[in-house]
Amino acid sequence: MNTVQICDKENYVVGGGNPLLLLAGPCVLEGFERCLMIGRTIKEITERLGIPYVFKASFDKANRSSFNGFRGPGLEKGLEMLKAIKDELHVPIVTDVHTEEQVVPVAKVADIVQIPAFLCRQTDLLYAAAQSGAVVNVKKGQFMAPGDMRNVVDKLHEGGCSKILLTERGATFGYNNLVVDMRSFPIMRSFGYPVIFDGTHSVQLPGGAGTCSAGNREYVPNLVRAAVGCGVDGLFLEVHDNPEEALCDGPNMVYLDKLEDLLKDAIAIHNIVRNK
Repeated sequence: MNTVQICDKENYVVGGGNPLLLLAGPCVLEGFERCLMIGRTIKEITERLGIPYVFKASFDKANRSSFNGFRGPGLEKGLEMLKAIKDELHVPIVTDVHTEEQVVPVAKVADIVQIPAFLCRQTDLLYAAAQSGAVVNVKKGQFMAPGDMRNVVDKLHEGGCSKILLTERGATFGYNNLVVDMRSFPIMRSFGYPVIFDGTHSVQLPGGAGTCSAGNREYVPNLVRAAVGCGVDGLFLEVHDNPEEALCDGPNMVYLDKLEDLLKDAIAIHNIVRNK
């Protein structure tokens, strides 16, 4: 497997039996101080546990269920906030892009440019991200078989990118429901790049609350342990100090004070799997 260097820090290598990578933070940039607090607390946890941490949050959630759903501060203000968090915490950043025009300014701040699941087949967006020089993380579409992600990898190769992460976030199973096919992890890892498991979006119930998504956060630990047992290289988790107050995706977020115990389980399983 190809390993991927996230940033110039020595311990930020993912794949190939390296420590489990964590991409975590609130769903969307709600406010600088709260996001900074969440990021700082997660960094303290990951330093205690000895795993690399990437702060995640979106500057714009462009695919909300309702026109009136909270989307975030937008590109310019959002990148200012992400840059400030990056400088304060000294950790890499991952955030979404939705159009080709966003790629260049985002790549100046973010170490990982992320392609949302709904846009994972958009050739021009993938090509632009591939040429940015950043690591590219592509979330597998809820409508796609894991084998179809080989075409995504090929598109990124055409753009000159070899720093690729692939993320599983569940597949559509009937209306307002997602399931995780554990076969997807070895299938996508067979393409030669690290695979990440999005344990919080995988318990989302898209549009399940009518004008917003619902979720079943109580199943996150079960799915995380199972995915790590299948050999994933990292975890993507939406984390909040009070999910009931979260402006986006609260029902599927992990409580900040529950994160460390969850990660301890995941690391223990990861260590067993990588020693096989």
